[in-house]
Amino acid sequence: MVNRLRRVGPPLLMIAPSLILIGVFVYGFIGINFNTSLTDNHSAAQAAGAEDIEFVGFKNFIELFKSPEFQHSLLNLVIFTVVFLVGTMVIGFVWAWLLERPIRGEGFFRSTYLFPMAVSFIASGVVWRWLLNSNQGESASGLNRLFQMVGLDFLQNPWWNNITFGIAAIALPAIWQLSGYVMALFLAGFRGVPDELREAGRIDGATEWQIYRRIIFPQLTPVALSALIIIGHMSLKSFDLIMSVSKASNYQTKVPAVDMYVFKAGFDYANAAAVGVILLVIVAVLIIPYLIYTGRESKNK
Repeated sequence: MVNRLRRVGPPLLMIAPSLILIGVFVYGFIGINFNTSLTDNHSAAQAAGAEDIEFVGFKNFIELFKSPEFQHSLLNLVIFTVVFLVGTMVIGFVWAWLLERPIRGEGFFRSTYLFPMAVSFIASGVVWRWLLNSNQGESASGLNRLFQMVGLDFLQNPWWNNITFGIAAIALPAIWQLSGYVMALFLAGFRGVPDELREAGRIDGATEWQIYRRIIFPQLTPVALSALIIIGHMSLKSFDLIMSVSKASNYQTKVPAVDMYVFKAGFDYANAAAVGVILLVIVAVLIIPYLIYTGRESKNK
């Protein structure tokens, strides 16, 4: 027992501060948020302690899922996530495939593709809001003519009046920013495939397409899964980009994270906490199977 404590004790002491901080500021606050979601704390008076707060169980969750407004937000989240995932995965993969073999000027192209990641979602959202609604403002006439020349005059239409196109349009700046990140993941996967496998395929008479299809692409499955998880959980928590492109009051483009902000601004802490718990569960459903899969893969290796 003493020997085991000597072996395990120092490492535990080293990580104890981090464990305590994570326990308090992550899991502790998650517990407080969940507890708030089970109360009737819906007013400023209750938040200030002027009125009593009662425990109502899962009533807030039931009412949220019955609400047409929240159902609309969930539908928007699904549309945004699907468009975001498909766009980033396809564009990122194609860029990585084009740069898979060293070419002249590769560093320039790679830096160009990765540059949008250096821009904050707020900054890019403001610019894309101007692009998607460029018929507003004094300087719109010249840009309108430019869009008409290149065939982008459809962006001058009030896209926010259409639920599908409105939230899908907001996914465009997100795709622009994170396709380079997905490209970097896939490019690392391409470069990680040993050249011996390619040579073995060529010796066996396989064409280049067959080498990619039968040898290289299957090797990229873990990379694709990781990219899906990373991009997927980012899209589920999207808030700053949507708020900068649209507005909190815009019904057509709101998502659960925006609902949470609106509830909190109105001192409806119970419903805001309930939305937070729902988002946490959605992200957990996506992340936990991936963690189980990677844990099993690491044990098998």
